[in-house]
Amino acid sequence: MTSSQARAVATALGLAAMLAGCNERKDPGFQGWVEADMIFVSPDESGRVTKLNVREGDEVKPGAPLYTVDDDLQQADLNQNNATLANAQQSYDRAASLSKTGSGTQATLDSAVSALRVAEARVNTSQTRLARRSGFAPIAGTIQQIYFREGEMVAAQRPVVSIMPPGNMKLRFFVPETELPKLAIGDEVKVTCDNCAADLTAKIYFIATTAEYTPPVIYSLDERNKLVYLIQARPSRPDSLRVGQPISVFFNARTPVADKR
Repeated sequence: MTSSQARAVATALGLAAMLAGCNERKDPGFQGWVEADMIFVSPDESGRVTKLNVREGDEVKPGAPLYTVDDDLQQADLNQNNATLANAQQSYDRAASLSKTGSGTQATLDSAVSALRVAEARVNTSQTRLARRSGFAPIAGTIQQIYFREGEMVAAQRPVVSIMPPGNMKLRFFVPETELPKLAIGDEVKVTCDNCAADLTAKIYFIATTAEYTPPVIYSLDERNKLVYLIQARPSRPDSLRVGQPISVFFNARTPVADKR
């Protein structure tokens, strides 16, 4: 072999090695993103937000005060029902006294007892409505978003704030049918993202049983026009990720059960 031929062979081998390296580097993994199951805290009845106790990004513990909604109507309703309860109590005391002396009838006493119980129930309802004008954190987490500020009207059952518990963060990614035999519930996968730690992992807890077309959020042109299956996994370090962040997922292929047999 001449020296020129040797150089040609060496050049060809070098190009082949470079192409192989490029192919390895171009492996994008399975594309997905970070999501979270938020906890939404809302008032039972409409009203105007009078006070906000938190800001976006704050860490809260269970029972921490979040907001207060005006309670004028609820307070007035409680005052009215307290007055009704006082009258019902007087009627009951009079009927009970007359019943002991034999001057009153049993029917009158029964009616007074019934009216007293109804009045007590209405007071309890009013107290509950009044107490629920203030929102408290039902779980520990981070204030993700504030939807209504002080002075704004909020409709009934519309969230004022949302809380993101760390354990509710999840990764969503899609894989083609040919890759499903390599995955199982409980498998650990590697997770990468821009400027993230190199040791991020997640554990699969959900594998869809039905196929769907590629999701609307596409990060790779190669993934278009394919039927894929949704996979969801819980990250081992949720504090290292952010909601909406694009991620890539990698896993080691396992030998399918059919091949083992």
